[in-house]
Amino acid sequence: MQNLITDPWFYAVAVPAVLLLGISKSGFGAGFGSLAVPMMALAITVPQAAAILMPVLLVMDLLGITAYRQHVNWALLRFALPFGLVGTVVGTALFSVMPAPIVAGVVGAVTLLFLAQRLLFPPKADAQPAPRWVGALLSATAGFTSFISHAGGPPINVYVIPMKMTPMVFNGTMAYFFFVINLSKWVPYAWLGLLDMRNLFTSLVLLPLAPMGVWVGVRVAKRIQPTLFYRLIYLGMFLTGIKLLWDAFR
Repeated sequence: MQNLITDPWFYAVAVPAVLLLGISKSGFGAGFGSLAVPMMALAITVPQAAAILMPVLLVMDLLGITAYRQHVNWALLRFALPFGLVGTVVGTALFSVMPAPIVAGVVGAVTLLFLAQRLLFPPKADAQPAPRWVGALLSATAGFTSFISHAGGPPINVYVIPMKMTPMVFNGTMAYFFFVINLSKWVPYAWLGLLDMRNLFTSLVLLPLAPMGVWVGVRVAKRIQPTLFYRLIYLGMFLTGIKLLWDAFR
């Protein structure tokens, strides 16, 4: 069996997908990273795309938590992480039976509904974040969709964005959240037979792109104004929602 994907079309979509994921993992353009698996799925299957990105994600996560280690909302992490891990357990159980387009459609719909609510009913300056039960549900959803297609950003963003954290704290908290979530996926992915040698060798080819994307994202995030930062997040979530719904219904 050939130990490397050699199709030029695969790399035409995989290279920009990995760069986009790296920029998103740095915190800048959060939401855009959910497009990585759908983009790669233009050339390969969704499970194979998710498996190839696993080593790449590990490197990006390590870079992210190093860059933002002094900017973390630990109280939010202690609350959200257990529910996120529950979501990965559910994802493990349903991975083989739930079609990826259904998951894509659910994530896309939730993302667009959140954006519509923010547009039609803008929050007041003294508005409170969503109740904790909503946060628990969205954290578990993030763990689930992250397991299925590395698309955990939009659900958790729905809960965290209204907290109006600074860009650095937002980035650091999300970096640590997804570091733990992605680390928990290695054993289930291996158990499901997704981490074969062909996927791992292909990951190694794409690995040098990981620090490039994270470096670009971190540099921009340190210099961007909070208002513009969240506008770009909304744009990323909008494009992600449209793309995921398109994948579900095409």
